[in-house]
Amino acid sequence: MPSCGSNGILVQTTASLISAGTEKMLIDIAKKSLVGKAKARPDLVKQVLNKMKKEGVKTTLEKVFNKLESPIPLGYSCSGNVLMTGRNITGTQAGDRVACAGAGYANHAEVNYIPKNLFAKIPDNVTDEDAAYTTVGSIALQGVRQLNPMLGERFAVIGSGLIGLITVQLLKANGCDVLAVDIDPDKLKLAKKCGADEICDGKNLYELAFSFSKGYGVDGVIITASSNSKQIIVDAGEICRSKGRVIMVGLTPIDIPRDIYYKKELDFRMSMSYGPGRYDPQYENEGIDYPIAYVRWTEQRNMEAFLGLLAQKRLNMSVLTTHSYKFDDILIAYKLVSGESKEPFLGIILNYDIRKQHSAVVELYKKVVPINSSITIGLIGAGNFAQSVTIPQLIKNDCKLHTLVNSSSVKSISMGRKFNFKSITSDAQPVFTNPDINTVFITTPHNSHAKYIIDALSHNKNVFVEKPLAINEAQLVEVTEAYRTSEKHLMIGFNRRFSSHAEKIKIAFKNVSDPLTMNYIVNAGTIPVEHWIQNPDIGGGRIIGEVCHFIDFLQFICGSMPTNVFAFTIGSDNNQFNNNDSIQIVLKFANGSIGNISYNALGDNSLPKEYFEVSGGQKTAKLYDFWRSEITANGRTQKYKTKTQDKGFNKEIKQFLDAISQGSKTPIPFESIYATTQTTFRIIESLQTGLSLVI
Repeated sequence: MPSCGSNGILVQTTASLISAGTEKMLIDIAKKSLVGKAKARPDLVKQVLNKMKKEGVKTTLEKVFNKLESPIPLGYSCSGNVLMTGRNITGTQAGDRVACAGAGYANHAEVNYIPKNLFAKIPDNVTDEDAAYTTVGSIALQGVRQLNPMLGERFAVIGSGLIGLITVQLLKANGCDVLAVDIDPDKLKLAKKCGADEICDGKNLYELAFSFSKGYGVDGVIITASSNSKQIIVDAGEICRSKGRVIMVGLTPIDIPRDIYYKKELDFRMSMSYGPGRYDPQYENEGIDYPIAYVRWTEQRNMEAFLGLLAQKRLNMSVLTTHSYKFDDILIAYKLVSGESKEPFLGIILNYDIRKQHSAVVELYKKVVPINSSITIGLIGAGNFAQSVTIPQLIKNDCKLHTLVNSSSVKSISMGRKFNFKSITSDAQPVFTNPDINTVFITTPHNSHAKYIIDALSHNKNVFVEKPLAINEAQLVEVTEAYRTSEKHLMIGFNRRFSSHAEKIKIAFKNVSDPLTMNYIVNAGTIPVEHWIQNPDIGGGRIIGEVCHFIDFLQFICGSMPTNVFAFTIGSDNNQFNNNDSIQIVLKFANGSIGNISYNALGDNSLPKEYFEVSGGQKTAKLYDFWRSEITANGRTQKYKTKTQDKGFNKEIKQFLDAISQGSKTPIPFESIYATTQTTFRIIESLQTGLSLVI
């Protein structure tokens, strides 16, 4: 069972709708060979090739294959009963019936976690089966809103699939006349049942459309078809009257014939799925709504409007349902979708057994794979980094993988089976309370790090947490107190100091007594402002989340703690990027060394990410993106190159595990980790005040 976040609800699904077009496309892509996948997504191939240049072929391919092996849940439109509500949810309680939306949320699954803006209450007189159409219905409704129909206007709907047939009904509910167009005669019969005034199989479309519109041409066209034909958009323009509207809801090539659309001065619009808020993570994931005075119809309000029309009997979904299956028989249903079964179909509803009991903990294997190791792992977080870096290193070091914790059920079970975890869970508490687990690895979003660290230390567990240690000073104080009262190891993922390149530079400057001057240039690349890392309450921003790496590296090289910091950032009115993503930082260290960090998010991504240079004692060392390094002294340069990019991940985890098994000191002293974290907070304060600050 997935976990329930503070901004959402857990829903026990009663019915879900198979969206045949979308889901067949996903299944077809999944079945393709690597070459087929590459041809389908050339944009991703380009990203992979660029990544190979930066990180090496082996490392990149490991990440690619891990991504390809990760399953994608199917479904995005369902209904069910509320099991649990998050602490920020008001007006909804356990037992309420709700319709749910969203790819990755409203899955074909017995229990789903749904964020607060992606569900709507179901009216008493609407069945769960009809409510399962809500997402698809909202897509159709948003297309109609873009059309802006007026009473008595005449429209053509090209494509009589689920969305097209609902669109026909919505237009009729608006008091409009409708011409339904499709090449499938069975779907045209359904269009008639849905209220279409005229139907057309594509033949003589021009003549029929002008007869239907009394010689003027239709007032507008909604394209709900999915086709590779470029002719559809041509036909839509030809049958429109002058100054008519063409709305694209479906998936067809957009090759607009200028002559037709120009001479008629047609208005062409795209319809964005089921309304404003779609693809906005702040709206969909974090539950931040748009004010109704400025955005009347969001995707959630479209869902509510659609359910309202169902309650008023203005729409009929039962006429669209051709098949119903029990959830346990889902593979039979997908024979229809895949084409293996030749039976005609349209709306496919899955019904769920709500009598089943669900648990947050699932035991995959009765015993942990027998390994002669004293370290038993509970891993919290199953993201791409954990899958491609953390877990392979734990396996390489013969750790016992006991429990995997993740909020997503799909990823948990996939990774749990792949890496032979004993059990999976959406609740971290069993990891802390289980006496068999002595070490906890944390690879979750940044705002959860402090809480999990404190819980693990208080239960006498060793802790390895990916950076950062904390995202604000209050968390840092709490973590420090928990660490001081614990005798266990606390390690943070500052991996770069464990690189073989870093060690060679450190050795070269071992006997240098003079202060060092250090320059670290980072070609960080852009991260959209809406990304969770940029959210100060979740990711903490890139200074806290990534610049900490470079502060730690400078500490390691000069062997001293930072004492003072001054930072400044670029000035810009461009709202597409965060100004704090491109900054200059000057650090002074206790031994007199000085470090400069130039963190730039506006460079060319094809160039290497990191360059480091240090000078002192008549020596200079240069490090090129952890591929090669050079140390120059007395007129001679020693060069060192690794076969793959060595950022220290392997040695970092091994030294931490060795410290546990051998009872030695933690590889990075807590005082250093604390100083690095505190420095990130002072950098932000320096940017805000324009002052040089004592750390």
